[in-house]
Amino acid sequence: MGMCLSRSSGPVKKRQSKRLTNQSAAAVNGGGSNRWSRNRSSKRDDSIIQERALAAAILLQQQMQNGGGGGAAPFDRSASLRYPNSNSKKNQPLPRSSSSRARSLTDPLLQPHQLVNQEVKVDDLETNHFVLVHGGGFGAWCWYKTIALLEEAGFKVTAVDLTGSGIHSFDTNSIASLSQYVQPLTDFLEKLADGEKVILVGHDFGGACISFAMERHPLKVSKAVFVAAAMLTSGQSALDMFSQKTDSNDLMRQSQIFIYANGNDKPPTAIDLDKSLLRDLLFNHSPAKDVALASVSMRPIPFSPVLEKLCLSDSKYGCVRRFYVETTEDNAIPKALQQNLISNNPPEQVFHLKGADHSPFFSKPQGLHRILVEISRIP
Repeated sequence: MGMCLSRSSGPVKKRQSKRLTNQSAAAVNGGGSNRWSRNRSSKRDDSIIQERALAAAILLQQQMQNGGGGGAAPFDRSASLRYPNSNSKKNQPLPRSSSSRARSLTDPLLQPHQLVNQEVKVDDLETNHFVLVHGGGFGAWCWYKTIALLEEAGFKVTAVDLTGSGIHSFDTNSIASLSQYVQPLTDFLEKLADGEKVILVGHDFGGACISFAMERHPLKVSKAVFVAAAMLTSGQSALDMFSQKTDSNDLMRQSQIFIYANGNDKPPTAIDLDKSLLRDLLFNHSPAKDVALASVSMRPIPFSPVLEKLCLSDSKYGCVRRFYVETTEDNAIPKALQQNLISNNPPEQVFHLKGADHSPFFSKPQGLHRILVEISRIP
């Protein structure tokens, strides 16, 4: 969630927290199909995805009601399911997006021979391991299409749930710092073998999170990709950046609901989003079923990490190669604001994902996949 928080006086939405969080997970889509059966297969895949997502959400709710809360639930790559590549047939086409809509010309179905720099084998890259970091309110579940596409192309993929996000059972209102919020990511990087590197991909507020991780573990990160993300400068907080949006009537400001778990006379502890505005704000070009998935899966964003200013050094954060993916139809972080971020903190290269809303992993999964593969192959 792109957070444009108002500093001006005026009415804001308040909600006393019930200290209950809704947990959920999502399953990933199936493989490709022959041309004559694509439509029928797509509808069947859509039904399977919806059934799995609902079943996972119900199971998680039952676990929490039976006393499963308090710590992080055990899982491999959070809400994602692994589809091994070892039994895949060579030259098998990449899986279709789970969308049943007619495919846009700006997000074509890619075949293996269409991938950029195809002469470079995945095993010959500096790293073939992507680590996907969700944005505020999201969870690892939001990357299910990207996970499937990357794994089918031979990459290793890890999608993490940050503290209090996705199926991580910690209470969002109790998160007191950015370090605490990002801990699942930093713990993962610390456990990497000596010399092992990954490509970090951060979406939305996840951009601030991967920046924090880059400063902590620069030798573990080969490249960093900011997808419609908070690409901060040193001494800047997410609040500082998003406050550049000054229109008091913008959609983001209208959608924010501040949660006061410690009482209305204390600072807010988290921010939620008005579910009735989610489509227009975050998913204006995304399939309806992905919007439905998000509406039952998104959780509040902890407030303290949003306020925290980053301390980024040239010797650590600055030594990691950075790339930015601009989403051109973004209502949460408009194109003009993204360009301002790029201008203030120039990355090595900028990619433009035409027709993408704030959630390109839903609206333009093939286009995002192509860009990520291309970045991985840049020498």
